[in-house]
Amino acid sequence: MSYKFWESVSNDYEKLLETGESSDVIIYVGENEKEFHAHSIILCIRSEYFRAAFSRNWAEKKNGLFILKKPNIEPSMFQIILRFIYCGKVDLTKLQGQELLKLLIAVDELDIQPLISCIQEYFTENISNFLYQNPIEILEIFYQHQQFTDLWNLCLDKICEEPEKLINSNKFIDLEAPILEILLKRDDFALDEIIIWESLIKWSLAQNPTITQDIKKWNKNQITILDRILHEFIPLIRFYHIPSDDFFNKVLPYKKLLPKQLINEISEFNKFPDKILTDIQPLRKPKYLLSLDSVIVEFQHFAMFASWIDKDDDTYYSLENIPYRFNLLYRASRDGIDSKEFHNKCDNKGSTVVIAKVKGTNQIIGGYNPLVWDSSSSTKSTTDSYIFSLTDKNNISTAIIGRVIDANNAIYCAYSLGPAFGPGSDLYYYYTTWNCLQSYSSFIADDYEVFQVLKKNQIIRF
Repeated sequence: MSYKFWESVSNDYEKLLETGESSDVIIYVGENEKEFHAHSIILCIRSEYFRAAFSRNWAEKKNGLFILKKPNIEPSMFQIILRFIYCGKVDLTKLQGQELLKLLIAVDELDIQPLISCIQEYFTENISNFLYQNPIEILEIFYQHQQFTDLWNLCLDKICEEPEKLINSNKFIDLEAPILEILLKRDDFALDEIIIWESLIKWSLAQNPTITQDIKKWNKNQITILDRILHEFIPLIRFYHIPSDDFFNKVLPYKKLLPKQLINEISEFNKFPDKILTDIQPLRKPKYLLSLDSVIVEFQHFAMFASWIDKDDDTYYSLENIPYRFNLLYRASRDGIDSKEFHNKCDNKGSTVVIAKVKGTNQIIGGYNPLVWDSSSSTKSTTDSYIFSLTDKNNISTAIIGRVIDANNAIYCAYSLGPAFGPGSDLYYYYTTWNCLQSYSSFIADDYEVFQVLKKNQIIRF
């Protein structure tokens, strides 16, 4: 029989740390050089940093003792690290955000890998709000420490949730250029593009305060300086998403900083806004909206669908406060147009919204099933489903919603059919044709999609 006494071993090593018995290392820590005694063999086993320090003669040796100095680490932080090295114990609950950040930086310097992961996880789960109190300073710290990947991504995500706080901060102009570039590349840095442009100009002028803010007074040398500062950033601005009046009034005055071809292309686009363009950057959107992967409708339509789910037919949620996530389950043009593929992708996935586009028009039609799709050849009862239509998908005011009248026959499920709503069925898909018995004759759809509807804290089921 095998026995393990990890707790006893851990306690013995902790006592060895406390007594310093037979220690062969003295480490002077902090500006006041507080003295710590340790054992080189234990430090080498537990840390690559200390192994390198002793094997490559980084450490001075005096009277048979290794001497190390770590003036940039606070003694209280080093005590925590030593205790972890000796006995594998660490208590993070007594540390505030700034202390944890100092500990993390010290742990990174000493290359204590398990503790780096542990502290990042604790930050994320318990005190992530600290990361947002001074996002610019903290973001720059994480940028300088490549191992803080989890916290770096968390901090970026939070900044992109409320980018106006960063833009409006007095410290925005102090942001390092590589970090600003990373932010401007993100699709979820969701500000109006004209605000991003004006903020970029403000930032660039702050990098060389000798340049006046009056464009008319810029000389050739000052234009050259600003051109160098902005050169890497101009391609990151999504000019096609700036309204024409803002482009004329707020962008064109800086035309000396912009490529002539870009000005010509945007000016042409503003003259003919219906012109189909390829290879342009997408509109920035909050992260929770980026997953709304529809080729038929836009984000404002999902706000409308969500409001209808909550039986508010007159006012719609804003994009920021939609209480649901919409997860694409099925797209006919992608997954196959027959009912078999619909059931393979959509059966038993909970609530769904179905959206179809009438071929050759801007008309869309669809419905909401608060239950599940299956292949049972049976009707399902609910008072919460609805069907809808928009004569013009680009005009929300053309929306019409139809609520359930016969609750006992609200949904019909059959393997031979796609989605089917209502008795008889008011709206259903059969073979390659959508049929709507009440408001429309049969029609061919360009495409149709089915989205799983989830409360924001609900887990996606596959």
